[in-house]
Amino acid sequence: MSFKDQLSSIFVEENLIPPEFRITEVHQREYLSNGEMKPWHGEVSEVYSPVGFLNGDGFTRKLIGTYPVCTEKEAFESLDAALAAYDNGRGEWPTMSIADRIKCMEQFIYKMSEQRALVVNLLMWEIGKSYGDSAKEFDRTIEYINATIDALKDIDRHSSRFEMAEGLVAQIRRSPLGVVLCMGPFNYPLNETFTTLIPALIMGNTILFKPPKHGTLLHYPLLKAFQESFPKGVVNTIYGRGAVVTPGLMASGKVNVLAFIGSSKVANDLKKRHPKINRLRAVLSLDAKNAAIVTKHADLQQAVNECILGALSFNGQRCTAIKMIFVQKEVADEFLKLLSEGVAKLKFGLPWDKDVKLTPLPEPHKPAFLTDIVEDAIAHGARIVNENGGETVASFFYPAIMYPVNEKMKLYREEQFGPVIPVVPFESIEEPIDYQIDSPHGMQVSIFSNDAKEIASLIDPFVNLVSRVNINSQCQRGPDVFPFTGRKDSAEGTLSVHDALRSFSIRSLVTTKMTETNKQILNQIVNGNESNFLSTKFIL
Repeated sequence: MSFKDQLSSIFVEENLIPPEFRITEVHQREYLSNGEMKPWHGEVSEVYSPVGFLNGDGFTRKLIGTYPVCTEKEAFESLDAALAAYDNGRGEWPTMSIADRIKCMEQFIYKMSEQRALVVNLLMWEIGKSYGDSAKEFDRTIEYINATIDALKDIDRHSSRFEMAEGLVAQIRRSPLGVVLCMGPFNYPLNETFTTLIPALIMGNTILFKPPKHGTLLHYPLLKAFQESFPKGVVNTIYGRGAVVTPGLMASGKVNVLAFIGSSKVANDLKKRHPKINRLRAVLSLDAKNAAIVTKHADLQQAVNECILGALSFNGQRCTAIKMIFVQKEVADEFLKLLSEGVAKLKFGLPWDKDVKLTPLPEPHKPAFLTDIVEDAIAHGARIVNENGGETVASFFYPAIMYPVNEKMKLYREEQFGPVIPVVPFESIEEPIDYQIDSPHGMQVSIFSNDAKEIASLIDPFVNLVSRVNINSQCQRGPDVFPFTGRKDSAEGTLSVHDALRSFSIRSLVTTKMTETNKQILNQIVNGNESNFLSTKFIL
């Protein structure tokens, strides 16, 4: 059997899919707005899985459902609902005590957990993520919400005391910013979306939530959980084409925070539409072209293992993926040999296949795009190093290791966001440093070497060029308590459990002179529990 036939064989007939992983079509005809599940009778968008079936007519992606294609009218109704719920900071949610907001969030966790099986299945079918990774994404999201609650308790405990200086007494707490527009990515449509939505929500903001184009349906089972856990109008969903429904929202000037994970081009366009950009806070995670640097002092097998994880986890469709590998010329041949052998060992198949590492791609155009950048690299002097690299069948693209990559190639600068691994030989360590200096991106770098002095000499320049330096390990986001950000076009603001809470809030304080009258007033307010802000209650 040829390799192409082996790839084709992964697309089995529907009756051969294990029963526990089969899917019933989900046709969403409602959306959450102003505390109601509002019916939708208009245009819908069909959702086709990267999983499909090969027959005499070619490849047919499986239809797994539909969702509303709402218009600007519905988007503005959701905006009005969020504005009313916030009520200039006087609404029930922004004035609610931290303890009561946490109770609402804990109720949401309970209701969300009830939908685990369905959401995990939809993750697999919608974006082709393996069952193990889909389950991990759901569970990690629950862990993230719990960690956010714990972090907020910690912040609140530190804020529950009064501070005194220069004859003044003050209590300093964090307060919400207003209406937040949350837009997440397709590669982690649940987890990364919730890393902005959840902290924004629990800090007292009201939410406009637009699901990603790929990974929309999996949020549908969670809408009732939002509806039943939070006050009316606090969480509102926006469906429709982004180019139709989001520009007007930003142009209204009524969105206070843009939380967006995606391309810098889209983020820049949205920000520019806001009439008073100084009033807009942006929390953005954007493009990246993370490099790995493998020197002659590296443990090559360890470097290969980590580079494969970094470059091909979820088919390389991660902003934190390793998307460029610089390898010192003296060890390039051995590194490429080990890298090719490692890629060949990766199991390919459908998302529910046991131990599968390589799966079909969700974006219909992606195999053609990847083929184009591979052909461009070949035209400018590179070759496909690994056997069967770049082989394509339907929605599946087999990883291609390209070498030697140079600055003339699209692959040298463009973010491939898929299973193509560019390898660049270098003689002087200044070459990868210069690459990072010239790059428009600045998220992370991985350095592979067992020479402490060599690593130290690279740490100092790279910490000022990227936000995270990984030593002998892949680029990655976690743990969630670590700061996650980037320089240049890669990010704005910082996301970690603690940093995100700060990103979606502002420090506010109540202060007065320490006169006897003022002391009595403060004691009366605190002892009588008259204010949710001015309080010494201690959350355990």
